[in-house]
Amino acid sequence: MTSDAAAETPSTEAPDLPDGPFEWHRIIGTDELPVGRVTTVAIEDRTYAVTRSDDGFGVLDNHCPHQGGPLGEGSIEKGWLRCPWHGYDYSPCNGVPPSAFGDAPAAFRVEVRDDGVYAALPLPAERERTVADIAIETLIAWGMTHVFGMVGHSNLGLADAMRVAEERGDLTFIGIRHEGAAAFAASAYGKLTGGIAGCFGIAGPGSTNLLTGLYDAKVDRAPVVALSGLVPSSVAGQGAFQDLDLTTAFSDVARYQAKIVAGSDVAELAAKAAKTAIVERDVVHLSFPDEVQTHPAPDAEPRGPEGRVGAPQVHPPLAEVDRAVQMIAGTERPVIIVGAGARGQMTEVMGLAETIGAPVLTTFKAKGLVADDHELGCGVLGRSGTPIASWFMNESDLLVVFGASFSNHTGIADYKPTIQVDLDQQGLGRYHPVDLPLLGHVGTTASVIRDRLPDDIRCVDHRAEVAERWAIWREEKASRRRDDQGEGVNSAAVFEALGRTAPADAVFSVDVGNNTYSFGRYLETSGSQDVLMSGYLGSIGFALPGAMGAYAAVGDTRKVISVSGDGGLGQYAMELTTIGKYGMPICHVLLDNQELGKISKEQRAGEWPVWQTSLVNPDWVSMAESCGVRAWRVTTAAELEPALREAVALDGPALVHIVTDVELL
Repeated sequence: MTSDAAAETPSTEAPDLPDGPFEWHRIIGTDELPVGRVTTVAIEDRTYAVTRSDDGFGVLDNHCPHQGGPLGEGSIEKGWLRCPWHGYDYSPCNGVPPSAFGDAPAAFRVEVRDDGVYAALPLPAERERTVADIAIETLIAWGMTHVFGMVGHSNLGLADAMRVAEERGDLTFIGIRHEGAAAFAASAYGKLTGGIAGCFGIAGPGSTNLLTGLYDAKVDRAPVVALSGLVPSSVAGQGAFQDLDLTTAFSDVARYQAKIVAGSDVAELAAKAAKTAIVERDVVHLSFPDEVQTHPAPDAEPRGPEGRVGAPQVHPPLAEVDRAVQMIAGTERPVIIVGAGARGQMTEVMGLAETIGAPVLTTFKAKGLVADDHELGCGVLGRSGTPIASWFMNESDLLVVFGASFSNHTGIADYKPTIQVDLDQQGLGRYHPVDLPLLGHVGTTASVIRDRLPDDIRCVDHRAEVAERWAIWREEKASRRRDDQGEGVNSAAVFEALGRTAPADAVFSVDVGNNTYSFGRYLETSGSQDVLMSGYLGSIGFALPGAMGAYAAVGDTRKVISVSGDGGLGQYAMELTTIGKYGMPICHVLLDNQELGKISKEQRAGEWPVWQTSLVNPDWVSMAESCGVRAWRVTTAAELEPALREAVALDGPALVHIVTDVELL
């Protein structure tokens, strides 16, 4: 309702002093606000509408009692303070509305002193524990240490619970520039650790932006907790601003969902979500209506994993193990293939390989799990792989496969006798029958098989043959490094230099495209390196957000290096500001050929004209440095190693921009 000032005059009576404890605060200088104006002033955690009319100064609560409109953004018209949202009028001195209207905003006693305008403000109430606090504390009890996301109007209660947890030292919140990056970062954290990180968005677009990164986590079996704010329950389902049915939107990507409503056992729902994410290695989603987030929950307690999760170190029945032992002992050229499901269990797998002298091949997602300088390591299988791995796959008479999916990109032959070990029943024989599916923990099963092998096995020790195949391939790579068409550095040279400069325990986060195929083929891993990627989703843009998730997992204990093309970095280039803001010592290696080179290659292979694959890029070095990231530009092979060595050694964010030849892969 609006009023007519000619019909009624605003009240000018001074407000009473607060009933409880209060304190005088200086609000504004006497000459800072012209007559007839209103402004917003923040004191501690509250905001106030400060007015100056012909009748003097007034200080009101900043929220219109109608729908919370910001009175400090309103205007004074004909003596009345008018709410900017719906035109409701109040006295600028004490908030009293015209007689035709009801509720008034709180008003506070004012004193004009020599050094400014003061108001008698009540002391802030002690913060109550809320539903959001219980949810966050429960997730922390299940191992969540990091949340990536963006704070917004419909998730402020959740955000405040995270703020409090961060002040206690229990949680780290990383504010990103796009929620898609938050989900990719959480996915990378889950891939590397097997534990949960959170990603966080508002109602509507903030949460729908999470979906691509969550699908990456889902198809690569990475545990992630997605947290969403929702519009207030009072307007849900009525076409309100940003009111989407997120439960339906997330129904395909989330293994488990819960919408927290008034009366929910929030600790139990959050615990069930965390357990599902970790045990099922999948995505879960918790959503919170705006008003529920701040419901008091003074007596509720978080619930952790104690008594709710069993040890995963199970092995198949011994009769099945003995069948596997007989198959291995009776073959001459078995090979061991490891997928990403063997992460963290390679000591036992390599113990078996060394006992029988078997070459060890990896899927691309498992690159780095066995060092390429190991006497039995053969590199990656498949289209991104080495001719060494392909040779031993073709020459083998038995495949012993640990934690791999057998999808069409793995390069695992479906016509070879096969033993498959996986802890996931659905993963066994998923794409075609195998000769012996073993349901068990990868490391435990490998150890049991090794321990039960007889002394008289037929397996040939392949160490010398592995060394011979590596010598052939390294000679070929050296030849390719000399290729130069004058159009930029070739990929073989890039990854040979990166292999020499990266620490032996580096974590790599790689993107999608020709740069990634070349990474898989040319970079030789060593020591205890890990490689993260958007495996089965194959989403361009993963590298830099994935590096942020990896850094959250390892901190300063290991170097994190991300690798992408210019197409990939362009997807989430503004996250350079994120790594700059937080000082993350991530080194991003950018291969820039000003083209979506993989797509151009596919167009040519399919006998299509090359169309719409060229890129127009910014000055990457200037852009990075404007984001707080130190940068180098490399145009020749001779410049590679010095630039990479400096960037990798830097204790801060770095970018190495390498001009590359799109044809020299």
